[in-house]
Amino acid sequence: RIGDWEIDTVIGKGHRGALVTIVERVTQFTVSTQVAGKTAEAVTAATIELLRPYRSALHSITADNGKEFAYHEQITEALSVPVYFAHPYHSWERGLNENTNGLLRQYWPKSTDFTAVTPAQVIPVLEQLNNRPRKTLGFETPAKLMQDHLAAKAA
Repeated sequence: RIGDWEIDTVIGKGHRGALVTIVERVTQFTVSTQVAGKTAEAVTAATIELLRPYRSALHSITADNGKEFAYHEQITEALSVPVYFAHPYHSWERGLNENTNGLLRQYWPKSTDFTAVTPAQVIPVLEQLNNRPRKTLGFETPAKLMQDHLAAKAA
């Protein structure tokens, strides 16, 4: 089913700044934004803001056990979606998100200071990723699959 999302953070050099990345499992559609720090407050606010437009495509969110997801109850309350946690040290339980973070590292290597990256700089990278045909999707794009799903829900 469409609507199960995986969430993680990509940390900048010297733990300066971060990206919050959220990927839908079936369509592989990705949303992301830059946050000043990996604090629970910043990550929670970013998560709610990123997923609010996709409320009709929300069934669950799976996170790792990082402290940045400590306010998961606020996410559940704001978006009416349960937040689940992967088992400790079982990154493969959120494998798609880990793979997507690797794709993002092609644009921002580990030496990147994310405090210097603006949310406006993240948008074109996401557009490239979401409009890239994927073999696993029958050479469809994540953006088209999500758009089709949202249109069907609205009809």
